[in-house]
Amino acid sequence: MTFPPDPVRFDEARPLALAVALDTAASGVDVLLVRDIFGRLSLLLDDRSGKVDAAKTAAWRERLTSTLGRYAADRPLLLASGLFQPDAYFASPRAVAELGHVAEPGQGSIRWLDNTVVGGDWARVSTPEAESGGVRTARTALYGFKGGVGRSTATFMLAKHLAGQGNCVLVVDLDLESPGAGPLLVAEEQLPRYGIVDQLVESALGNEEGLDLVAQATHFKLQNNGELWVAPARGRGVPGTEYAYVDKLNRVYADVPVHSQGSFADRLEAAVHACEDAVARESRRPDVVLLDSRAGIHDIAAVTISRLCDLALLFGSDNGQTWAGYRDLFTAWLSSGQAPEIREKLRMVASMVPDADRPAYLETFRDHAWECFSVLYDDLVDGDTGFNPSPEDGQAPHSPIPILFAIELVGLDAVSTPGWDNRAFVRAAYDSFLETATNLMIEGPR
Repeated sequence: MTFPPDPVRFDEARPLALAVALDTAASGVDVLLVRDIFGRLSLLLDDRSGKVDAAKTAAWRERLTSTLGRYAADRPLLLASGLFQPDAYFASPRAVAELGHVAEPGQGSIRWLDNTVVGGDWARVSTPEAESGGVRTARTALYGFKGGVGRSTATFMLAKHLAGQGNCVLVVDLDLESPGAGPLLVAEEQLPRYGIVDQLVESALGNEEGLDLVAQATHFKLQNNGELWVAPARGRGVPGTEYAYVDKLNRVYADVPVHSQGSFADRLEAAVHACEDAVARESRRPDVVLLDSRAGIHDIAAVTISRLCDLALLFGSDNGQTWAGYRDLFTAWLSSGQAPEIREKLRMVASMVPDADRPAYLETFRDHAWECFSVLYDDLVDGDTGFNPSPEDGQAPHSPIPILFAIELVGLDAVSTPGWDNRAFVRAAYDSFLETATNLMIEGPR
């Protein structure tokens, strides 16, 4: 095998393989460009409707091998007629049309199939289906690319606000590596015996029936017939038995194909439904579910935003780390063909906005957010119609919902400070966020 003189790196490999795919498709052959879990690439040619010239096939194979170097798969070019189950690839629901490629008459199509160890659920966007009778629970994810942006505190405030309006609210703490919402809402001795981590571990063995997963919030009183329930990441455990949280956490992300709900994504979705069902058995069906997601580009966040929610509130501060992270995430959605689906769910939250410089800060934040979100918007020219809101559009996904910064909140131990959430500076900080987020949850994103 002859490698190029300068090693090809991961970012360079796909464009090089795509160039070969374009030449191949130009000959009239439908092409599937496949990347394996190590980043190696291969071309699958659909020859089921007609033979492909053997000499051209050999030339394309040699070109892939010599161009891609170590990023060429062991079998860099395969024909559908030589595969045992070609539709497992060509008809895969994960295969998407190659962005920007439009086949001209007489040319073949190009599709893209990416195989990953983690993070694949970012590229599979869906919205929860209506339940029996057409009833639908409003599910909102609260997510931050970086930690420390006040996401769990905002979850607490929003949950209390919604319950105070008479809703039955369920908060699901999905930040398994750093549980936050659960301790804010429920006294430790009142936690259920089991948490989300237990549901995920037990369901891998089909052993999840009968788990005690939810408890009512204990840190404040509710009015107007509202209810607030919590499904914590970790439970209090069984008396006399060690609660091995870390040992469980090490096992939750495994896919277990021997069961009908074997994948991690399926089990996480089932865990949320199990918590909803537990509240319904104890009282009534939740009107609202708040999903307190883990930060970062992680499988829990991927499933939560892409699959489990109707609305995703994206938290951030106006800094380079925030925008670099969200730009990477949005670019991944764009390249996987999911931009039109995912952008309908999103709304930016500007956390820790300095009150003294609020208008200028929010304007700068909005402009940076628009630059980031424009990756997901349509490229329009004169006369085109599509989705490309202006930077000033106050209803667009990039338009920030503010949460004001209050120095008094720094270092505040909410658990040991009764009534902290009713203090004037706290209410002032969260008023706009609570009103806007509630309206979005009721009316849905634009």
